[in-house]
Amino acid sequence: MDFEKYYSDRQKLINNFLEKRMQKKGISRVDEAMAYSLFAGGKRIRPILLMATADAVGANGYNFLPVAAGLEMIHTYSLIHDDLPCMDDDDYRRGKYTNHKVFGEAMALLAGDGLLTLAFEVMLEQKNVPPEVLVEVVREVAMCAGNFGMVGGQALDLDAEGKQISEAELRKLHSGKTGAMFIAAVRGGAHLAGATNDQLLALTHFADLLGLAFQITDDILDVEGDPAEMGKSAGSDEKKHKSTYVSLYTLAGAKALAEKTVAEALECLDSFGEKAEPLRRITKMMCGRKS
Repeated sequence: MDFEKYYSDRQKLINNFLEKRMQKKGISRVDEAMAYSLFAGGKRIRPILLMATADAVGANGYNFLPVAAGLEMIHTYSLIHDDLPCMDDDDYRRGKYTNHKVFGEAMALLAGDGLLTLAFEVMLEQKNVPPEVLVEVVREVAMCAGNFGMVGGQALDLDAEGKQISEAELRKLHSGKTGAMFIAAVRGGAHLAGATNDQLLALTHFADLLGLAFQITDDILDVEGDPAEMGKSAGSDEKKHKSTYVSLYTLAGAKALAEKTVAEALECLDSFGEKAEPLRRITKMMCGRKS
């Protein structure tokens, strides 16, 4: 398959949908702050994961753009808040000034709030899906984004700063902070496409392993990544005395663990045949990235 075209076509589709949807303005300049981060050059991994999962199950991922776009809005909100001085205190994201450096902390906070809230409005605009299926997808997204998932993981991350935590604690932290939204994307695409229980189980396991491999890769890049390629500074984990897969396993050990985890994730897709090829290529892209 021509994976580059597959990915590029879906990026354009998502970007066009987001641009059109963001033309519907609210009552204040918070719209500008929301759009600044939403269109700052993201890879659109989570929405494309949802669409590729739907393709793997046998549906057409193009049909689920509103739900996919909602995931990108939630992801962008999390980055805005993560960059704030009270959190990770970063000045750059994707090679540009972070939201609060441009609009101030208060407006950045509101921009994140606005994107999170808008995400659920947009997801519920999804057409041609049984109402009970859409409600279940949105419920799972909310759970994965909240205190059982991303927000809970972020809280664990804050509590762990300056401490040496165990591998089990680190896994729990990142399963929430990073992995939960990958599970939301993959399970969302599976539900929307009408996956069987066995398919849903295999895809959930795949998403869990993908999230782990993605985080290990992130920890490796924080050590040896090129800030120019990453669009943000490297070495922040060490400066903040954070436990990472590199600090627990060494750099070589983390690379070996990432390779093993990717292989296990790909095995979960065996039963889906050629239809899962985009998911396989996305997995290799995400875990072989330089930024």
